[in-house]
Amino acid sequence: MKQLSVILFLFVTGTTMAQTTNFWVRKADFAGLKRERAVAFSIGDYGYVGTGVDTTETVFSDFWKYDPSLDIWTQVANLPGSVRRNAVAFATSGKGYVGTGINVPNTSDIGAQKLSDFWEYSPVSNTWTQKANFPGDFGQGVYFATGFAIDSKGYICGGKLGPSNYSNELWEYKPSLDQWTQLPNFPGGVRYQLSSFVIDFKAYVGLGTDQDLYRKDIWEFNAATNQWSAKADLPASERAAATTFSIGQRGYVCTGSNGGVLDDLWEYNPFNDDWSIRATYGGSPRKGAVGFTVNGIGYVGTGKGISGKKMSFHAYTPPAILGVNELESALSVYPNPAVDVIKINTNSNSMKSLVLFNVYGKIVMTEEYTETLDISTFTPGTYYLTGIDANGQKTGNHKLIIQ
Repeated sequence: MKQLSVILFLFVTGTTMAQTTNFWVRKADFAGLKRERAVAFSIGDYGYVGTGVDTTETVFSDFWKYDPSLDIWTQVANLPGSVRRNAVAFATSGKGYVGTGINVPNTSDIGAQKLSDFWEYSPVSNTWTQKANFPGDFGQGVYFATGFAIDSKGYICGGKLGPSNYSNELWEYKPSLDQWTQLPNFPGGVRYQLSSFVIDFKAYVGLGTDQDLYRKDIWEFNAATNQWSAKADLPASERAAATTFSIGQRGYVCTGSNGGVLDDLWEYNPFNDDWSIRATYGGSPRKGAVGFTVNGIGYVGTGKGISGKKMSFHAYTPPAILGVNELESALSVYPNPAVDVIKINTNSNSMKSLVLFNVYGKIVMTEEYTETLDISTFTPGTYYLTGIDANGQKTGNHKLIIQ
């Protein structure tokens, strides 16, 4: 059992050199200095971050390119048009797109100009080209919306229209035609500071707030059918201003605000429609940060924490992710929900041990693999049962409800 404990320690905490997955590493600080409410996207081998507001409440239109291979930032062409915060950004077909937002700092929306302009960035020529304005709210603009891309199209969803006035609209942008089309509204209701990530041809949209309540719901948008469907809620605190990114067949929700600031990281599995807790964010808790993915590594940085705005950036290396054929049958439990005893089945030949996590990511049990497990001493609630092989790698995962 001593050897097993060491393996589990390496797997879960990521605090030794032997760990190679599920950990954060500090990277070069954002060269635009302390910033929150900026936007980000990635194209090829580079990430791009720009706009937002700094510690002096100055609003920006600058943009910076991050090279992960050299861990350096280089300034690129500024976004034309107005300075802005709380804009949206996405990338598709080798181009970046940025638009909407508001042109005043965080202190007040009074006298502000909502923005509806929309711009395309070419990394080859380092130039911006203005595109058709975002037509939401009758062309008056929006801020605090979320943007994402699926295949060759971009989307903008939700956002704030003004004091106590919010949107649930979804709009699709076709770069090939420079054309916007309104699609079925987001079914979670009006929302701002919401988040989104994309896996294959589906987007997962939710969280945020309608001013009265923080939310934890997630909705799947199928770009093939233009239909929405409800998915498993985030099994953690409700939040707004979270940071999201995707790696392979998994989506990630990191940081955010529930009245305070957060630093947890959750991984979404679309095949099982469930969530797994992952390594706590490598920097301090924060909200309004940005995130992007380059070559299978997630990057999260900037934002605002307890002590003010941030410029630090951290890179996340995920656990070994199984392919699209991964199913719950990799590790199954019965009955579920359960009261006192569960039976465990696996189709993995390498599973050596079991780890039970609560919803906060704390290990509440470690055992050598067994087909029958006594759970009678655990407090009722939601748990995550994970199978581990002899090298400390995950071989299966299953959500367990204890009653």
